[in-house]
Amino acid sequence: MQLKIFKYLSTKEKRTFYLHAVFSVIDGMIRAALWLNEYVFIKSLNGTSYQLSFLFQSSVIVLLLSVLFNELIARTKRKRRMLRRAGFLTHLPLLILLLFPKDISLYTVNSIYHYVFLFIFFTYYLSYPIVLPTINLFLKNAYSKDNFGKLYGVSSSIRQIVMMVMFFTLGLILDKDAFSFTWFFPALGFLGILSIIAISWIEFIPKELPEFSQGIFDAVIGSFKKMIDILKTNRAYFDFQLAYMFYGFGFMSTRSVINIFFDKALNLNYSSVAFYQNAYNIIAIILLPVFGKLIGKVDPRKFTIIPFISMAGYILFVGLSEFIPLHIEVWNLQIYLTLVISTIFYGLFFSTMLLSWNIGSSYFGKNEEAGDYQSIHLFATGLRGLAAPVIGIAFYELLGFSSTFGIAILTLLIGVYILYRSYKRRIVSNS
Repeated sequence: MQLKIFKYLSTKEKRTFYLHAVFSVIDGMIRAALWLNEYVFIKSLNGTSYQLSFLFQSSVIVLLLSVLFNELIARTKRKRRMLRRAGFLTHLPLLILLLFPKDISLYTVNSIYHYVFLFIFFTYYLSYPIVLPTINLFLKNAYSKDNFGKLYGVSSSIRQIVMMVMFFTLGLILDKDAFSFTWFFPALGFLGILSIIAISWIEFIPKELPEFSQGIFDAVIGSFKKMIDILKTNRAYFDFQLAYMFYGFGFMSTRSVINIFFDKALNLNYSSVAFYQNAYNIIAIILLPVFGKLIGKVDPRKFTIIPFISMAGYILFVGLSEFIPLHIEVWNLQIYLTLVISTIFYGLFFSTMLLSWNIGSSYFGKNEEAGDYQSIHLFATGLRGLAAPVIGIAFYELLGFSSTFGIAILTLLIGVYILYRSYKRRIVSNS
């Protein structure tokens, strides 16, 4: 039975939605595999802790290029061709994994395969600042203003459902064959290229490119100057970004360490890791509509306290698993009481952070300035991604799991304090 909204769509919107849905299905499959790639690297390839931190880093530091790529996208006339080329060049290296051996003894410390693996995924992550903004541009052009949010939401739901099915499937496949990544990543890379070709078929009517008075590098420098001016003049937004720096350190410094913890301290199998990831996704899907209504009514500084505290709770209960190893095994799943609690915290974190991270910045400026504010947010994310993951691994190597988790929780609470103080200052100034 068709959803009610589809009865009122134009032919162009229906065609766009079908192409968008195809992309969302394949994107959901790829995203599920990418969420597991760090655990694959540490468990199946026997990668080192510092290499693992770079694997996570590479998904974040590409955001440093977002300002440059935004200028390139704006100045490119043939955007459809640019999209296809970017998709092809960033997804094709995944096929190299077909050549990887299925022998653990060949993945020694600092093996050449480790570096090739890191290069493959760094290249893939380069698609983020090019492919995703261009796809959004195509969709905004093809969907009407009234239907954009609704159809984007349906496609996002399709992607999340596919992700959950794929998490479960890949967990089973990897537990059966720890080297199955040598074929499913290449297969998904090939499908990813096809999905980008499909979405490039969306009808896109390019507008006349404006005359650019500046060269591209002068424009990028101008963008950075504008960012600095905003942070200097908008104290509330400066506080928001400062709090995010402390949050970002707490989150990024423990991301790779937690994957190591799951393997070295708890020896979780792939199915168990996929189970916990599916569980928090389900919680997030349930909570997203609730918090989606709330964020429009609450100051983003007050709202963002929720994901910061939730992340602190998640890290705390993950760490407690080492001291409270209460667990049962059901259908090859290793279910820890503390990890179940941590998963609830992560579901709360994911649903609220998704909103705060994506649209929180837009509340601090005028509508026409939303892009500038989000650019600052993206660049700051990439900036902290340069150091936080490596520092987290250094803490783990020197101090162990508990101290690393404790430091991360402390930085998250500092972020909460900055948001609370900034929000209180606003109340005082308005009274």
